[in-house]
Amino acid sequence: MTLTFLGTGTSTGVPTLACSCPVCRSPDPHDKRTRPSVMLEFDGRVIVIDTTPDFRQQALREGMSRLDAVVFTHTHADHVFGLDDVRVFYFRQQVPIPVYANADSMESIRRIYQYIFDQSYPYGGIAKLDPHVIEGSFKLWGKKMIPLPVMHGNLPVLGFRFGSSAYVTDFSTIPDSTIPLLENLDVLILDALRHTPHPAHSNLQQSLALVERLKPRQAFFTHIAHELGYEKTNAMLPPHVRLAYDGLKLDLSGPDSH
Repeated sequence: MTLTFLGTGTSTGVPTLACSCPVCRSPDPHDKRTRPSVMLEFDGRVIVIDTTPDFRQQALREGMSRLDAVVFTHTHADHVFGLDDVRVFYFRQQVPIPVYANADSMESIRRIYQYIFDQSYPYGGIAKLDPHVIEGSFKLWGKKMIPLPVMHGNLPVLGFRFGSSAYVTDFSTIPDSTIPLLENLDVLILDALRHTPHPAHSNLQQSLALVERLKPRQAFFTHIAHELGYEKTNAMLPPHVRLAYDGLKLDLSGPDSH
């Protein structure tokens, strides 16, 4: 399995509109961050976790030629407003695109994209989606996906564990019941917004404390705001912890990858 960071920025992206801070003006391509999403590739299948408003741009950058499923963490705008662009993959593949979300998120997706689910537009050009409500662990072409309930401010959202890797974006606290699901990891990907505290996101220090507690072999931080420059921040981090960046690819293959 290969994991690609499609986007690693916060909801505004980086550079942020109307900002002239050093990170927003940085020439370093690692400081150019689209909205947060990852792509999983295995056995000829392509899975995307969240479809951001930048999904089309991300898919073009990565040369995506197919899409087999979309899995959602939650339905804030920066995670779902690219869903309409999956229609191109439906047109090419002629199979409804499976989408996975918890019950509340699926209800929101059906409301936001009512025209897709109604299929009432008489002139074509609409995707077809195959909705699946997440009620526990599920498999995608033999790969087990374990939902990881976390809190994003006062909103329950999902992270996901697949094999010995986990992706947990947009969280402020992790319930004690979820902690055991994050142990014995090779790769842990966490929200780390900025240095200062935020009511709905983990900051750099909080995520570092979680890494110290959970002891993954490697950790990568995502959902990064313009307060954190890539080079300067990485110079402060332990060797096994890095800021992720758009386009970064991780090889997740190994004995635990299933």
